[in-house]
Amino acid sequence: MLTSCREIRARGDVVSEQRRFQLVLIKPSHYDDEGYVIRWWRALIPSNALASVYGLALDAARRRMLGPDVAIDIDVIDEGNTRVNISRLLRRFRRHGNFGLLGLVGVQSNQYPRALDIARPFRAAGIQVAMGGFHVSGCLAMLDGSAIDLDQAYGLGISIFAGEAENRFDAFLQDAAAGQLKPLYNFMDDLPGMAGTPIPFLPREFVKRTAGSNATFDAGRGCPFQCSFCTIINVQGRKSRYRSADDIEQIVRENWRQRIAKYFITDDNFARNAEWEAIFDRLARLREVDGIPLGLMIQVDTMCHRIPNFIEKAKRAGVTRVFIGLENINPDNLMASKKRQNKIIEYRKMLLAWKAQNVFVYAGYIIGFPGDTPESIRRDIGIIQRELPLDMLEFTMLTPLPGSEDHKVMWSKGVAMDPDLNNYDLEHVVVDHPTMTREELQKVYEEAWNLYYAPEHVVTLLRRAAANKLPMMSFVKALVQFLTMMQLEKVHPLQSGLFRMKHPSERRPGLPREHALSFYPRHVARLVWRNAQLVGTTLWLLRLKRQIERDPNRLLYTDQALTPIGDHEEETYDHLSKTAGAKAAIEHFKKVVALTH
Repeated sequence: MLTSCREIRARGDVVSEQRRFQLVLIKPSHYDDEGYVIRWWRALIPSNALASVYGLALDAARRRMLGPDVAIDIDVIDEGNTRVNISRLLRRFRRHGNFGLLGLVGVQSNQYPRALDIARPFRAAGIQVAMGGFHVSGCLAMLDGSAIDLDQAYGLGISIFAGEAENRFDAFLQDAAAGQLKPLYNFMDDLPGMAGTPIPFLPREFVKRTAGSNATFDAGRGCPFQCSFCTIINVQGRKSRYRSADDIEQIVRENWRQRIAKYFITDDNFARNAEWEAIFDRLARLREVDGIPLGLMIQVDTMCHRIPNFIEKAKRAGVTRVFIGLENINPDNLMASKKRQNKIIEYRKMLLAWKAQNVFVYAGYIIGFPGDTPESIRRDIGIIQRELPLDMLEFTMLTPLPGSEDHKVMWSKGVAMDPDLNNYDLEHVVVDHPTMTREELQKVYEEAWNLYYAPEHVVTLLRRAAANKLPMMSFVKALVQFLTMMQLEKVHPLQSGLFRMKHPSERRPGLPREHALSFYPRHVARLVWRNAQLVGTTLWLLRLKRQIERDPNRLLYTDQALTPIGDHEEETYDHLSKTAGAKAAIEHFKKVVALTH
């Protein structure tokens, strides 16, 4: 059974305890358009990177890895839901003679500027700082060692940790305790196995800071596909590495002891986890035999329905929500980004298979492909509304993230890209588009949210949900975020939360610090206004929900999207006929059928 560091010290099983190593793990947030840290009273999505490193640190503390006379005090801070009180942390380190380490965990490219800003006062005070995550790992995997502002980290004396910490954490922590951190720990060419390693874990006091008390874990890492915009394949590799079913059971049982049973499984593509079936079978047994009320969200590809029994077993395992990287309905755009595995001829078949199991379907859609125009984007959103049985659609901007092939190609060619990494959040335009100005692309991206979640389509989504027997209240809760966050807070719904929190000290360096007497009245007024809008949207959705639930014919509702798969769909569905790429895909499909039958 896992125990916390406090419990280890309290047991009295260590006679001599002279020193206490302070390990503070921080998952940075990033800045909004006004320069304030994006932070919530309750964040929506938990950090798996934080849980993974905390699990490794907890295991090291339990084993007294720094010696019998050294305790390890661990603290975790997800800046998405907790303020980083720098002065308080500095005092904490000072009380222990700066014996410890500040770890910046899971740092993404848009979080890198904020991570550096957090690090500066600690380095100035002589405290050791290390940084890991997708930004530093992706840069070292795809570019030279100083590219994309890494020299700023080296200049501050920050130790860079590239790669994964399993089987390396002990040695790294020993270096820190000895005050001998290396400038660079680069394990990008040596990805570790996952089976039998310490499990991701966070105590309930931290988990409850996410809306719904959701925990997280990765059952596997690696994806076999070659999407040019993806960083995961270059950081975690293209070969499936996975935890065993025993490992997953341990994760579930440890969390159930603190009454946590909801999880976001962060595998980029769970359908390509080589042990998916054994893991699903074990989770199903934990639900059906042990009575643990699991609720899972997973990410899969658009061809998962072709894996025998995958969707059915997912349902038995407790999957209630699935995220699918639909990305686009124009095959030309998909091919341009090497997303060859997405076959638009399979989209409806795949989505209806999930709907048959009463599972929420989220899909990601990318705006900004070279073939996009404002007109084509608006047209395609309308087609999706009519023809694809999606519950939720989220929009991201095609972004050359450091660590992706797209970025490497542009960087090597000297293409002008936004130098401010804070904008690489998949919501801001950071590079020129062939047919649109940056301003035009940004405008149509923000317009896309309003187009898809137009009031009339929200009614359709609720009617489809009722017809498919989805939990309506859960659906309403999700809809509230997707209808309000981009419009009110200018942040992606998955980066959002409940009640925006701000502090004057959290403004980005270089921008003027607001006086408290002007800052707080303005912040409170905005908070009240925005939450009034949120409450109004919630009440409207609840009224619609009640109306639909009272309709005796609600289960009979159908439309073009819910219509079962039929012959000659290309003659009646625009997503199969409105673009040259779609027509070519249909012709290719027909040729394959003719040859194989």
